[in-house]
Amino acid sequence: MRSAAAAANVSVHMGYNKNVAKYVSKVQAFAATAPPGSSVTFVSNNAYESTPESLGECFERNSEGMLKNMAIHELALLVSFYDVTVENIESVVADQEYSSVQTLAGPDGVSRTDFDKIKFIITTKSGKTVTVAADRCGGTDSYATVNDAAGAVLYRYDMPDEEDLAHVNALEKKYPGAMPYFLAQDADYITVKERVAKFAAGEAKEAEGIATIDVAVETLRVAEFLTPELTKQLQ
Repeated sequence: MRSAAAAANVSVHMGYNKNVAKYVSKVQAFAATAPPGSSVTFVSNNAYESTPESLGECFERNSEGMLKNMAIHELALLVSFYDVTVENIESVVADQEYSSVQTLAGPDGVSRTDFDKIKFIITTKSGKTVTVAADRCGGTDSYATVNDAAGAVLYRYDMPDEEDLAHVNALEKKYPGAMPYFLAQDADYITVKERVAKFAAGEAKEAEGIATIDVAVETLRVAEFLTPELTKQLQ
């Protein structure tokens, strides 16, 4: 697809909504003023019940695996803003206490191995350090923090914030039963669609902040690199 788009001189943009999320930009702005040695942590939570039945169905429906599914948005942030590529990764270390790998059968009876929780720290050859955590059963809110060199939290911003909660509450009434993270991220997806639409209509010179297909390709490469490496560290 990338080759075809380049040959046709067509821009391809991707729906990585967290690239334009408020909590990401707020934390990045604070991190730019933080003391030397500080680093950013991105935490992604979903609201599946912590039972084998619910997670087994989740593993089946998202059989590409957590890093190509739930946490792909965080990996896109790393590629977009932190110089993370497969070739530029110096080291990746799994948090043994936080992380969990399970082998569970889905409704189809097939067993699949995946992370139900994963946390890892990446250091790049260019000297950047960033942490990602993702939990299938961690609740409804995602957030990001800036930590100092000793690990103490200097700043935290949540998604949704208090300003966005009224919108989320209205959506809950309109779409009862919807997965909570759909509602929490609704405003960000509107931003993605509006920026791409304005670019496509010629009303903007670029789709500001939106990930390109180049970012998507590298994000998938990073996911494919990290999955076996982190699994090996945790087994």
